[in-house]
This record gives sequence, structure tokens and C-alpha cells, in this order.
Amino acid sequence: MRYVLGLDGGGTKTDCVLMDEHCAVLSRSTGGPSNPMRVGFGSALAAICETGRHAAKSARIPPEAVSAICAGLAGTAQPDAESKMKHLLEEEFPGKPVRVCTDLDLTLAAAAEDAAIVVGAAFVAEKGSATADSSSAAIDAADGGGTSSGNKSRRASMLAIQEFDRTAENSALAARILREINCATWQEFQNRAVALPDEVFPRVFPVVAHAADNGDAAAQQILQHAASDLATLVSSLMEKLRLQGKKFLLICNGGMPGRSAFLDQQLGVRLHEVAPQAEFGALLITPPEAAARLALQLLQPQAQEGISHGGV
Repeated sequence: MRYVLGLDGGGTKTDCVLMDEHCAVLSRSTGGPSNPMRVGFGSALAAICETGRHAAKSARIPPEAVSAICAGLAGTAQPDAESKMKHLLEEEFPGKPVRVCTDLDLTLAAAAEDAAIVVGAAFVAEKGSATADSSSAAIDAADGGGTSSGNKSRRASMLAIQEFDRTAENSALAARILREINCATWQEFQNRAVALPDEVFPRVFPVVAHAADNGDAAAQQILQHAASDLATLVSSLMEKLRLQGKKFLLICNGGMPGRSAFLDQQLGVRLHEVAPQAEFGALLITPPEAAARLALQLLQPQAQEGISHGGV
């Protein structure tokens, strides 16, 4: 029996499952944050390894029995970050096949339908296509077109911040944001947001969400813009896939949906307007389970080689 680890890591925690080669989940564990752009590569690696060890211990499986690892991590959309994280994991698990992908990739893999649209934290993605092959792609939200393999932008957040600029310096919400990010001025915050969006926006969103749910008009305006922008991306993708007037699965997942009642209400209204025929649903498996299944795929070449040599 062979075993794999599947991990879903972000800026606040890392979820892990240990799965056997028959897709049975034997244990689950949760550890610290593993977004390397927020906590650093060393801390991300430590969180992944610790979480994996806990999962193996819970299942009473020796760590060396793990045959493959897949880690879907926020902050690894850029090729250099993905490559560095993969190299570190290969050193930690010598001789084991390792895959590093983004948390968006896991969300797409967890959408069981052949054709689905997934809405998350400033990204819109499609899995499969009614008119093309079953590829996975994310709309590059930076320019509203083209495709990209990862969540490479925060256009919804950036547009909202730009709208907020005129009154930001005198705003109570701006003061709370500056305290959270440890910036002295709004200009300093803007510079950091442009340079390090993966570090800044996950920390800003809870501040804005809390303020919006408590009636702050500026925060509500920011989330209204974000909801409208995401719905516009969904509409563009529906047109690309020729899904207007057709039924398809629409999934809200990621760092924004589910964390603010105000945003959920606004996003629901906008999505129903642009996709009235869509069936709103949820992922049928969890992201770490999707990661574990991707890890199992890493073993397929080994299985084929064993058969060709008369082995098992």
C-alpha cells in the first residue's frame, strides 16, 4: 500500500490529508501558515512538514512510507516561488515525487463537474469547457483577458483602493488598515500593496469585511466594487464558454466568500444578475483531498514502469 500527502496552505493555516492509493482519507491535520510570500520560505516549509508529520502520526503511518506529496500553496503563482518551494520539499522528502501548485489549482481540481466556474478572492476561473477540451485556466484579472495558470492579481482590491484614495487619509477605516499593515501613511500602504499584494491584501480584507458588516459606508463601497468586478469577470468567462442561458455549476470559494455577510449578499445579487441559469454549489471534495489526488497522479508513471518490468 502506498500513501500520499495533500496539503492546502495559505496565510493563516495549512490543511493536510493523508490518503492511500485507493483514495481513502486516513487522517487529517491542520498546522500553521504556509504562504511563502507572507511567512517566508523557511517557515512555510516548516509548517508543511509539521502538518504532514501530524497526519502520518494520526494514521500510524511512518513518514518514510509516504510516496508522493502535493502542496497547493497561496503565494506560489510566480514560477520562481513555485520552483523554490518545490526544491525545498524535494530536499525534505528525498526520492519522493513532489508537486507544488497554487490554491486556485486545488479549487479547480476539487470542482467535480466537467464545466464549472469558480469565484474566489479576486479571481474567476473555469474548469473544462462546453466548447473546448477540459483544460483549467484563470482569467488574468490584471487586464480582464487572456489566461494564466495562477491567481496573479488583485484587480478587485486595487480598484477599490483607488476609489478610496480621495478620502482615505481622514477615514477611520484607513486608520485601521494602516495599523494592521504597520504603515505610517496611505502612500506607504499603496506602495506596499503594489509591491507585495499577496502579503497585504489577505491582511486588509478582514479589516474591511468587519467594518462593512458593522455598517461602515466606505468599507461597504469597497466590497460593492469588489463584488461587481468579480461578477463582470464571471460574465466575460460565460461569454467565452458560451454559457449564457445554459445551466452550469457556479462555486464561490476562497478567501473572500463566506467571511463577510455584506459581501456575500452583494456578490450573490451580482452573480444572479449575470448568471441567472447557474446552479450555485459547493466543492464536492476539500482542497487538501484534491491535492492528495493530484499527488496520486505523480505515482502513475511509477506504476506503469513497474508493470512494464513485471513488478507491482
